Amino acid sequence: MTYRYLSGTMLEPLMITYIFAEVLISVATLVGNLLVVWAVKVNPGLQAATFYLIFSLAMADVAVGAVAIPIAILISLRIRMSFHGCLFCCCLICMLTQGSIIFLTGIAVDRYLRVKMPVRYRTTVTKRRAMMAAVFCCLLSIILGLIPMMGWHNQQKKNISETIECTFTTVMSMEYIVYFNFFVVILLPLLIMLCLYTSVFFTIKQQLTSTLGKCFSSKKYYQKELKLAKSLVLILLLFTVCWIPLPIINAVSLFCNVCYMPPAALYLFILLSHANSAMNPIVYALRIKKFRVTFWKIWQCYVSGVENTDQSQVHGSTVQSFTAERSEST
Repeated sequence: MTYRYLSGTMLEPLMITYIFAEVLISVATLVGNLLVVWAVKVNPGLQAATFYLIFSLAMADVAVGAVAIPIAILISLRIRMSFHGCLFCCCLICMLTQGSIIFLTGIAVDRYLRVKMPVRYRTTVTKRRAMMAAVFCCLLSIILGLIPMMGWHNQQKKNISETIECTFTTVMSMEYIVYFNFFVVILLPLLIMLCLYTSVFFTIKQQLTSTLGKCFSSKKYYQKELKLAKSLVLILLLFTVCWIPLPIINAVSLFCNVCYMPPAALYLFILLSHANSAMNPIVYALRIKKFRVTFWKIWQCYVSGVENTDQSQVHGSTVQSFTAERSEST
């Protein structure tokens, strides 16, 4: 994220529109991703290794809606605070948004292993290892996001005093934003995921057309994998479309000091990057049957029909209704 082009007086209607849009995105992000978390909790069929990573991605997006977006709104208002307080807020935004692409990379690796080694997958990628992978992704996003706090910032470069008007590029180094955040944290994982999913689709196509693929059980397995892989690639595509424009204009601002970006366009790119966190639950509902069915059952049990029913009884019956799905492969 950058607010480099927003220095100076901002038109009040534009600022109000931006804040209103951010609030809507935050609410949609929280509602949608908390629904994903709820679905994984009540449906044992969504508690396989892949869905643990999807659960973790949803939690990261919840944090974006609950923490990152409100902080972004505060920064856009240019409140005064200490340099390191402002730097920490900006690092927190980076840390939470970077978590999404790290979890997406973990999901891509999981899908690659499931297609490449279907026989050994269940014994190799256990729930415990999936949870360990999720913890590793969390720690990695924290470390990468807090790197500016370790010295890669603008205080000495710009000779900034302790109390400042907090803006993103006042404290954050554009070299960190472009060379590290864009090229290393965003672009490199995207290229890795592109290679992994290309290999996944090639393998599935090969298996479906081979002699082995003509076996009904094997063919059904790979057809299911193909459908889920397509859904995950759609999520990856949405992430790319939402996130690439902002780093590109950051790179342009670093290499072209005379280039100008209209404030309205910049705000649009910022909103687009934040809106990505609200999109994944929509993809799950439209593309993944287990999520779609679970969302509908949650609506039936907890929203539309429990006014006079004990919640614990409803929860128990909901879990029981999903038990049959536990034996399904993801």
